[in-house]
Amino acid sequence: MSYRKDGYLKRTEIVLPTSRRRKETPYVVIECIERIPCDPCVAACPKDAIKIDGGIVEIPRVDYELCNGCLSCIALCPGLAIFVIDETFSATEGLVSIPYEFLPRPKKGEEVIALNRKGEVAGRAIVHRVIDTKKYNRCAIVTLRVRKELVGDVRFFKRKENCLSM
Repeated sequence: MSYRKDGYLKRTEIVLPTSRRRKETPYVVIECIERIPCDPCVAACPKDAIKIDGGIVEIPRVDYELCNGCLSCIALCPGLAIFVIDETFSATEGLVSIPYEFLPRPKKGEEVIALNRKGEVAGRAIVHRVIDTKKYNRCAIVTLRVRKELVGDVRFFKRKENCLSM
């Protein structure tokens, strides 16, 4: 896998549901690469859609027939490696929900700079929703509205107020 050499996963290395399934409802994307004892995502899923086969150190897998993209697993992943994608939002835009541990939290409607897995600028995004609750160990879930073609690449963002120049 490229992450050993490059430090990040490439889009082609990510397990996704079928194209038919991606057009139906939101879905979880797990970008976990470490074989360590970890399984909060399994316990977090109310649909039992996330499984770890062969022991707690294996990489989680998703049963996309069960997953409804509910967001429950995102903030409980200590590796910040779980995202929920919604390609059904509109004809031109999709939603990417990500874990966010920084303060202050962004505000709904705020324009931010979307970043890809490599940390490079992918484009502009609008904060669509911020879920900030103690239920998730103080980890917020920020949902970004992005151009549909970016949903497979956007994995973080930077706030414009934190940029010295654009």
